Amino acid sequence: MYAVILAGGRGTRFWPLSRRNLPKQCLALDGGPTLIQATIQRLLPDIPPERVLVITGPDMATAIAAQLPQLPPENLLVEPSGRNTAPCIAWACWEVQRRGGDRFVVLPSDHHIGNEAAFRQALREASAMAEAGALVTLGIRPTRPETGFGWIEPGDSDDQHGLPVRRFVEKPPLAVAERLLAEGRCLWNAGMFVWRTDVLRKNIRSFLGGCEAFLEKLEEGAALAEVWGLTEATSVDYGILERATGVRTLPVDFGWSDVGSWPVLAELLPDRGWGSGVAEPVVALDARGNLVYAPAKLVALLGVEDLVVVDSADVLLVADKGRAQEVRAIIEELERRGLGRYS
Repeated sequence: MYAVILAGGRGTRFWPLSRRNLPKQCLALDGGPTLIQATIQRLLPDIPPERVLVITGPDMATAIAAQLPQLPPENLLVEPSGRNTAPCIAWACWEVQRRGGDRFVVLPSDHHIGNEAAFRQALREASAMAEAGALVTLGIRPTRPETGFGWIEPGDSDDQHGLPVRRFVEKPPLAVAERLLAEGRCLWNAGMFVWRTDVLRKNIRSFLGGCEAFLEKLEEGAALAEVWGLTEATSVDYGILERATGVRTLPVDFGWSDVGSWPVLAELLPDRGWGSGVAEPVVALDARGNLVYAPAKLVALLGVEDLVVVDSADVLLVADKGRAQEVRAIIEELERRGLGRYS
């Protein structure tokens, strides 16, 4: 089995650390390895670097390559432009087949996994399901009525591994998310998939004619950049999974987090009384619930609660933790004011 790591996103909610040329997946948010390094390390020893393909964009390729010296240079696939996940996964399918692989797992490059042994066991189970012909998505057991994730509503078991997928629910409103959580069977869609290359290619032919034409041109020897525009700019969820038969989900629980924003990171780091974060030293008086990220600077907190304080080389962010999801608005304002060099 191969692994395909999607590393094209910027992670704008982690500004000011995450930038165009240093995206979120290249950050060591907990003081350990960077997120993309951890993504590949947890695959070992089941999937060695020779069978790992990393897909990214031209703005990020240099930073990604610097993070992964163990990755063969030909395993870094650089998209001509971002067109969502369906085109890059179709390209990866063609590459895996060309290199002799028959299955691959698709993983985001910037997520946190708490129990790596359980994660690897889940991949083995999903691989067995894929071997039987299923398109498999790993379903995370939910802990809250999350409106920022897609949800999976499974059908009844038919005595095979995992569960058939009845439908996908994309980022529901709060009332719907509360109902899905209360039902006790629905799962979060974390964007982690396992499938056989021939099964995926069959579905590409059925549902994504542009991607199929793109792959056929590659097989004829066309240059990637010349035929990339043939692909549909859509996600693999919309393009294939919501339309295909034989889609199954494997419910998993291995301490997953999308590490989607500064407040989510705060939940993953140890509580230090004044809050959590990566900073040494912190002097805190009458302070609680804060997130501080300032590895090279003393931070003093006095009488403040629920703040996000992030120090980078040229930007200092101070935000209310309850509004930290809105940091993208600052990036838009920077662009409007001609300060894009800070974004």
